[in-house]
Amino acid sequence: MQKSTKVFGLTLLSCMVVACSNPAKYSGIATELAPAPVSTANFGADRFRKLIAPTAYVAVMPSIERPRLEQNTEKYQKNEVNPVHRVADDAISTFSIDVDTGSYTNTRRYLNDGRLPPVDAIRAEEMINYFDYQYPQPNSVHPFSVTTETVDSPWKERAKLIKIGIQAKDLSTKQLPPANLVFLVDVSGSMSAEDKLPLVKQTLRILTEQLRPQDKVTIITYASGEKLVLEPTSGEQKDKILRVINQLQAGGATAGEQAIQLAYKEAEKAFVKNGINRILLATDGDFNVGITDFNTLKGMVAEKRKSGISLTTLGYGTGNYNEELMEQIADAGDGNYSYIDNKNEAKKVVQRQLSSTLATVAQDVKIQVEFNPATVKEYRLVGYENRMLKQEDFNNDKVDAGDIGAGHNVTAIYEIIPVGQQGWLNDSRYQAPIKSDTAKKSEYAFVNLRYKLPNQEKSILLSQAVNVKSKTLAQANNDTRFAIAVASYAQQLKGGQYNGAMGWDQIIQLAQQSAKPDPYQMREEFIDLAKIAKSLSAKQN
Repeated sequence: MQKSTKVFGLTLLSCMVVACSNPAKYSGIATELAPAPVSTANFGADRFRKLIAPTAYVAVMPSIERPRLEQNTEKYQKNEVNPVHRVADDAISTFSIDVDTGSYTNTRRYLNDGRLPPVDAIRAEEMINYFDYQYPQPNSVHPFSVTTETVDSPWKERAKLIKIGIQAKDLSTKQLPPANLVFLVDVSGSMSAEDKLPLVKQTLRILTEQLRPQDKVTIITYASGEKLVLEPTSGEQKDKILRVINQLQAGGATAGEQAIQLAYKEAEKAFVKNGINRILLATDGDFNVGITDFNTLKGMVAEKRKSGISLTTLGYGTGNYNEELMEQIADAGDGNYSYIDNKNEAKKVVQRQLSSTLATVAQDVKIQVEFNPATVKEYRLVGYENRMLKQEDFNNDKVDAGDIGAGHNVTAIYEIIPVGQQGWLNDSRYQAPIKSDTAKKSEYAFVNLRYKLPNQEKSILLSQAVNVKSKTLAQANNDTRFAIAVASYAQQLKGGQYNGAMGWDQIIQLAQQSAKPDPYQMREEFIDLAKIAKSLSAKQN
């Protein structure tokens, strides 16, 4: 080994390099001693940093130049793309609702850094559900509305796309019940980079400013050990809460399991009956002390959710980011997962979407779609690969599923092959064609939803037919066309297996044609990201 070796932009002497068996944990040292210069180059067009808030935009934010790591230890769950199903063999599709959005922002981080994301980082449903769609507000006894629309598929000739849209009832901040919040903050050495703990502190400051007198906050930090740094404190005492947040500093290893246990213990002490009881875990997910086994951590959180306390994960950083852990423990904890790559995203998650982030209007929401063999030959579900359920799970109220927050909307897209059209699968040589009653040919499918009202044990059923009628893609509303553009983008980033002749140019064009309304410039940003992805994809060819 040479007398000096450059690691993360920091010159280390002699054999000290050998000690860095996990370079990601030491990235903060380089950041602290040799701060990275501020640059906007990595983020493309200025519009990327326009303020996502109810007031129009402000000046462009400078980007955070992240320290380059020698070893990338980021972890993603491997999910195979949903297969095509023959209706004659398997007419029923069942899955859990998902309102996570982390895959979109994590992918944005990769593209802004000039890299294509790993295919396992792409989850189509989180891309689609990142955006707001103008679905009708519920006007019945149910806490959400359900709408469907069927259009010609741009991916496969003579195929159709069925879009299912769910809109949860909205609640203003004033309508939210009292909140008991526990901020669980990773302050280990790996969190010292500019896109980690400093950004966590910005996020918590934004959330603190939204607190009301009836809300209370507890703050727990963890590194080599866990520490209660703020007892339950009323939202009226914002200065006291902010002082604690501002004093947070990074250093030490990461012992997350005991900290999660302490967070639940403190949340139980301050429990608010009929209120919001939630832990917000802010970390890069790099647990390396204590229980580090993924299934053990997930099982512990799943058991703790029975106490009525949910767990939301806020992910940060690069290089050692454990996305698999962040997404899965949020799901197990009846919370939601967001990846925060800049201050504007923090505003979106904890300011503009505060009610949906914190207040649940429906729990254990499951969708089951039964396709009509008289009208549908084949189908496939876009995304939701790690949310699939068994058919018998739908009616089993003991089986956990996703929750919907106030104001959330959720979108699912199926691609179907109508009877009589050539699909992905060859016709069976020996299986006799299905003979059906003409009266049953008026429906493509029947959509069933099951959900529980908060803190209830028995589920409620909501059903709706999908009639045999469709539009051309050009006739569909802007929301449907934009959702299809985002689904196409996700599929293209995973290799484009089901995109047919639809390439980057067609994806960008469809997004441009359906980009309005766009009050927070989110769709405009998406178009720029698709252009970056096109450029990076071309470089790889």
